[in-house]
Amino acid sequence: MNPVRLALAELRRLTSSRLARLGLIALAIIPTLYGGLYLYANHDPYAALPQVPAAVASDDTGATLSTGETLEVGDEVADHLVESGSFDWHKVSHAEALQGVHDGRYSFAVLLPATFSADLAATADFTPRQATVALETNDANNYMTTIMGNTVIKQVSASVASQVSQTAADRLLLGFNQVHDDLGKAVDGAGRLRDGIGTAEEGAARAAAGARSLASGLHDLASGAARLHDGVASAFSGAERLHSGATALASGLGTLEQRTATLPAQTDRLADGAAQVAGGNEKIAGLGRTVAGVSSDLKGDLRSQREVLLDELRSAGLDDAQIALVESRLDRVDGLVDTADGRIQKASDELDHLSAGADQVATGARALAEATPALTDGIGEAATGARRLRDGSATLESGLGRLVAGSAQLEAGATRAASGGDSLATGVAQLEDGVHRLASGAGRLHSELARGRAAVPNPTDAQRTATARTIGDPVDVTSSSMAAAGTYGAGLAPLFLSLALWIGAYTLFLLVRPFSTRALATSQRSLRTALGGWLAPVAVGLAQTVALYLVVSLALGIRVAHPVLALLFLGFVSMTFVAILHALAARLGAVGKFIGLVFMVVQLVSAGGTFPWQTLPGPLQAIHHVVPMTYAIDGLRRLMYGAGLSPVVGDLGVLTAYLVGALAVATVAARRSRVWTPARIKPELSL
Repeated sequence: MNPVRLALAELRRLTSSRLARLGLIALAIIPTLYGGLYLYANHDPYAALPQVPAAVASDDTGATLSTGETLEVGDEVADHLVESGSFDWHKVSHAEALQGVHDGRYSFAVLLPATFSADLAATADFTPRQATVALETNDANNYMTTIMGNTVIKQVSASVASQVSQTAADRLLLGFNQVHDDLGKAVDGAGRLRDGIGTAEEGAARAAAGARSLASGLHDLASGAARLHDGVASAFSGAERLHSGATALASGLGTLEQRTATLPAQTDRLADGAAQVAGGNEKIAGLGRTVAGVSSDLKGDLRSQREVLLDELRSAGLDDAQIALVESRLDRVDGLVDTADGRIQKASDELDHLSAGADQVATGARALAEATPALTDGIGEAATGARRLRDGSATLESGLGRLVAGSAQLEAGATRAASGGDSLATGVAQLEDGVHRLASGAGRLHSELARGRAAVPNPTDAQRTATARTIGDPVDVTSSSMAAAGTYGAGLAPLFLSLALWIGAYTLFLLVRPFSTRALATSQRSLRTALGGWLAPVAVGLAQTVALYLVVSLALGIRVAHPVLALLFLGFVSMTFVAILHALAARLGAVGKFIGLVFMVVQLVSAGGTFPWQTLPGPLQAIHHVVPMTYAIDGLRRLMYGAGLSPVVGDLGVLTAYLVGALAVATVAARRSRVWTPARIKPELSL
C-alpha cells in the first residue's frame, strides 16, 4: 500500500460520520479563526485613535514681549490639539482634566501651566527657562494610553520648539535690519566726520604755511633789529663824540658847517628808516595777532569737533575701549595744539612789545629829523649857542644810550620771536600731520563702516518671514519604504499567519493518528508508513492554509504583493509544521504533543514577529536563528510586502531541512512503532 492510499484511508476514517466530518471542518477552520479574528481585531487600531477620549487644559496666562507683542502659546497648543483630531480631545479646566483621568472618562490629559508662554519668552531676556508640559495618565484605564500620551507630548514639544524657534529667528533677522539701518547712520556720521576733518586738514595746512611765513618774517625782524641796534650803537658813539667835541665847537664852526650840511637829509632818512621799521614791526605784530587768532579758533574748533566726533562714534556703536583709544589720540592732538597756541600767543605778545618799541624809535628819529634843520640853521649861531649845543649833545647822548638799551631789547625780543616762530611752525606742522592722520583714519572708518553695512543682511519682510520659518523648521522629512506593510494588522500578519498554521497543525493531531494501524500491522516500509501518516494532515493543513489566506487577503483586505507565491509559501510552511508536529507525535506520543505546544511558545517569543530580533535577550537571539517559524515569518514578509525575494530561497532551504528532518524522524518512529511494548499498550499519558 503506497503513502497516498494510506492518507486517503485515514481521511475516509476521519470523514466516516457526520460528527467526524464536522470535527474535521472545525480543525480546518481553527487557523482561520485564530489568525483571521486576531488580525481583524488589530487590522488598523491607529485609525480608531480619534475615538479615544483625551483632555487638554491650558492655564497659560500669556506673556508680553519687549516689542509689545502678546505671546499666548498655551491656548494655541490646546486649540491645535483639538483641531488635529488625533484623539477625541476635550478642552477643559485643569481640575476637570485630572478628575476625568481619575474617573476613566479621559484616557490621559495634557496640562499646560500658567507660566507656559512666560517661560518660552524668557529666552529673549537672556534668562532662559524651559517651559513644562505635564502629562497625566492612569494605567488603570489602559497601559497603552501612557505610551500614546508620551508620543503626543513629543509632538507638542516639537511643534512648540518650531514655533519658538521661528519667532526667535524672526526677531533676530529683524535685529539685522536694525543693525543695518544703524550702520547706515554710522556711515553717514563717519562721512560727515571725514568731511569735517578734511576741512580741518585744509585749515591746518594753511596754518602751517602761515606759521612758516611768520617764522621767516620773525627771522627777518630779528635781523633788522640787529642792524638797528648796530646803528643806534653807532649813533650813541657819535653822540659821545659830539659831546666831546662840543668844547671845540667854537674853533671848528667852519668845519662843523661843512660836515653838517647833509645832516638834515641823513636824519630824515634815519626817521624814514625808523618809520619803515616801525611799520614793518606793526605788520609783523598784526600777522602775529592774526596767527594767534587763527590758533585760538583752531583750538576751539578742535575742542568742539572732539565732542561731536565722540558722540558720533558712540552713536556708531563703538565700545568704551575704542572710544578711549580715540580720546587718547585726540588728547595728544589737543596737547600739541595747546603747546603751539601757547607759543603763538607768547610770540604775538612779544611782537606787540617790539612794535611799540619801534614806534618809539621812529618817533625819536622823526623828532631828530625835525630838529636837524634848526640845528643846521643854528650853526651860524653856533658861536652864541655853543653852550646850548653842549647841553643838547649831553641830552642826545643820554637819549641815545637809552635807545641803545631799547634796541638791544628789541634785538633779543626779535631773536626770541624768531625762535618761537620756528617752534610754532614745527608745532603747526605736527598738528597738520596729526590732522592728516586723523583724516586718513576717518576715511578708513567711513569705508570700513560702509563695508560692514554691506556685510550685514537687510532682508525684506518676505525674506525674513521665509528665513525664520526655515530656521524654526529646518528639516522637511520625506519617507519612503522599499517594502511597506501599510497597516498595523498587515505588519503583524506574517507572525500570526505562521502561528495560526502551527496551531492548526497542532490541533490536527488531536484527531489524526500519526500512523495507520493497518500499515503498522503489515510489512509496509517505514518510509511509506510515515509519508502516509503525514499526507493526510497535510491535506487538511492545505485546506486550512487556503481558508486562512482567503479570509486575510479578501475579507480583511490585507494587500499581498505576490499573492500566488505567498499562497504556495504558506502551503509549504503548513506542510513543514505538520511534518514537525507529526514527527513529535509519532516519536514521543503525548509528550511530543506537549513539546509541540512548548515549542510553539518558544517560537512565539524568539521568532522576531513583533519587535526586531536584535532586541531579544542573548539566549533567545541564539534560538531565533534555529526555529522554523523565524524563516516562515521572514519569507511571508518579503512575499506580502514586495521586498527582494532572494532571501526567500534561503528560508525555503531551512524549512525544507526541517521538513526532511521531520520525515526522517517520523520514518524512524514508524519502524519503532512496529514493536509493541507495555508502554504503548497502556500509556501513562494519553492525549
